[in-house]
Amino acid sequence: MTINNASVFQKILLLFLVVAGLYYAKPFLMPLLIGGILTTLFLPLCNWLEKKKLSKGLSVFLCLLLLLAIIAGFVSLLSWKVSEVITDIALIKQKIIEAGGHLQDYIFNHLDITIEEQVKILKSEQPSYTSIVQMVVGSLTYFVTSFVLILVYFLFLLYYRAHIKNFILKLAVPTQRKELEKVIYSASHISQQYLVGLSKMIMCLWIMYGVGFSLIGVKNAIFFAILCGVLEIIPFVGNITGTTLTVLVTALHGASFPLLGGIVLIYAVIQFIQGFILEPIIVGPQVKINSLFTIIVLVLGELIWGIPGIILAIPITAIVKIVCDHIETLKPYGFLIGETESKHTGFIEKIKIHFKK
Repeated sequence: MTINNASVFQKILLLFLVVAGLYYAKPFLMPLLIGGILTTLFLPLCNWLEKKKLSKGLSVFLCLLLLLAIIAGFVSLLSWKVSEVITDIALIKQKIIEAGGHLQDYIFNHLDITIEEQVKILKSEQPSYTSIVQMVVGSLTYFVTSFVLILVYFLFLLYYRAHIKNFILKLAVPTQRKELEKVIYSASHISQQYLVGLSKMIMCLWIMYGVGFSLIGVKNAIFFAILCGVLEIIPFVGNITGTTLTVLVTALHGASFPLLGGIVLIYAVIQFIQGFILEPIIVGPQVKINSLFTIIVLVLGELIWGIPGIILAIPITAIVKIVCDHIETLKPYGFLIGETESKHTGFIEKIKIHFKK
């Protein structure tokens, strides 16, 4: 077997150009992709409204209102719980100051750096007030602009969905249009399945973390349950980050070691339930990407687009996998990205049949 070095070089160069293009096209592509993925989520509702004799424009507008209502409800819920945590900020600040004082003493005793010298070093490393204000204003402006663009793309992609689909079909030769239509349907279906499944998963995690944290006596248990559930949008890293924050803040409140150990134990039990029962039932094997490529796409997403890249990495990779699975020459790549066959398939299938009944 011989390897065509020119072909390998071309593929590597193409991959590099794609990554570079994604990096530099972030301001344009990121809102467009988020709007497109949200569009696939509301496709069934929009089609249903149109079947009920509502006009296309009114159906799309109602979907937009529902999206805004969901966002407003989530923000209200989070704000309500954050207001409870704000009352503890003074205590947390005092604990941090005490810990900083102990750290300064440790540095003075072991590294012979006086407290005055430490303060000078910290001041020299801290950004100026003007630069902080500029950074905050720039971030808020970017966020508002991106949010408005996402809503605009969502509105028009949903309205012109049939027109865009026909355009894509016209790009293929007539003999391949049926297969291409299957690819389009599968890609949109996978996006719906992932987003709906992720929403159900987050709600299940809210309940499990809320009950678990409340039973062992974690202060502001509902807030930390919401935090751990929301961070599920970032696989692997999200739940660990949420649990770590819960442990740290609880420790700052003077919690005992058994309570901190209980938080870690609850995290381990919930991860077991999530990985072996909830994910196969709620999300399904079609969206499943193996752990290696999950980590790879998360790292690439963060390097290219930051936090939005982490959020978009999994659904985009799932769509790429579907496209690869339907194109003969790309099937090996779809196989490489996908999850291996599970030995627990029979058990999971039995649970799914039980829930369906």
